[in-house]
Amino acid sequence: MIRNKLFITTFTAIFFLVSCNAQPEQVTARVFGGAAQSIEGFQRADGPQTLIFPDDFGPHPEYLTEWWYYTGNLQTDSGRPFGYQLTFFRRALAPPDETTERVSDWASDQIYFAHFAISDIDADQHYSFERFTRGAAGLAGAQAEPYEVWLDEWRVEQIGEDHYSLFATQDGISIDLTFTDEKGPVLQGIEGYSQKGPEAGNASYYYSQTRLVSSGTIEIDGEVHEVAGLSWKDHEYSTSVLSDGLVGWDWFSIQLSDGSDLMVYQLRYADGRIGEFSSGTLIAPDGSTTPLSIDDFELEVNDTWLSPHSEAEYPSAWTLSIPSVNLTLNVTPRMADQEMLVSFIYWEGAISVNGNYNGLEVTGNGYVELTGYAGSLEGEF
Repeated sequence: MIRNKLFITTFTAIFFLVSCNAQPEQVTARVFGGAAQSIEGFQRADGPQTLIFPDDFGPHPEYLTEWWYYTGNLQTDSGRPFGYQLTFFRRALAPPDETTERVSDWASDQIYFAHFAISDIDADQHYSFERFTRGAAGLAGAQAEPYEVWLDEWRVEQIGEDHYSLFATQDGISIDLTFTDEKGPVLQGIEGYSQKGPEAGNASYYYSQTRLVSSGTIEIDGEVHEVAGLSWKDHEYSTSVLSDGLVGWDWFSIQLSDGSDLMVYQLRYADGRIGEFSSGTLIAPDGSTTPLSIDDFELEVNDTWLSPHSEAEYPSAWTLSIPSVNLTLNVTPRMADQEMLVSFIYWEGAISVNGNYNGLEVTGNGYVELTGYAGSLEGEF
């Protein structure tokens, strides 16, 4: 899907960070100021193209923005549940053909930032963190072979065929996981081409790894928990903008007990209408896919939650239906307050689901991202 935090980072904030070595709290005040960065000179996602792996695991600096996004639901042997998010973002300062050779190891034409969060569900505690740095001097970067994305010690890397590791730590909160990919890359949209609006180039290239069998540890204030469960990865790159009138989106990733996976998102207008390029993908246990358009699924909001932090009101329970495959799911946050209190405020959290799929009962877990409730994203990318 369109991962939100990169889109609202302006050139003014990026230049300030990279040139002045500013701290994240200094950048926060500048993220929303100044003119939007020009997209001239960057490649646009203008139609389907063949994604090649492992090459496309790595960075695509010819596009303005890019993200590698991991979420998961984990639990201990005794059943104590946790959710987590670790997302890395890259944004270019200038198109590749406009960059100049610079001698300093600290010079960079890329900015990286990352979000890390843990939901300790039984304790009703959500921890969120953010880091910024330049893509230089080994501070942050990405590569395809061997696959690795990092910012300081926060990182994801390949450790064997279809095997990966993930690590992040801050302020006494840590996660250390290994993954096994059961399905391989799943191409979203039309063979990986995901259109977001009617304008030329208003699209991205997008694939997911939807079923990463996970195990490892979560540490909270010195207490270490052995955990296992499932993770989900999205990787998307683009040079694009939100269409006029769109203020945000609701994005869902769901892993069902029968081995199926589901991604859907809906784009929202200020007046509540749903954008025509909302879409999704149903992934069967064998990895085969069924693309979904706006006409194929329905999302009914059953409840809301008012944030005590931002005073934004978010939807907080849904009925998700796909009539063509006889799928109906009740979707519920595993805890209410999973708001990301970073430079751009949004809600991203662990969910549980139950329902009926073609006459059989199913359960599952997943993640939801809700943007545009604490502030419009209209015109931003």
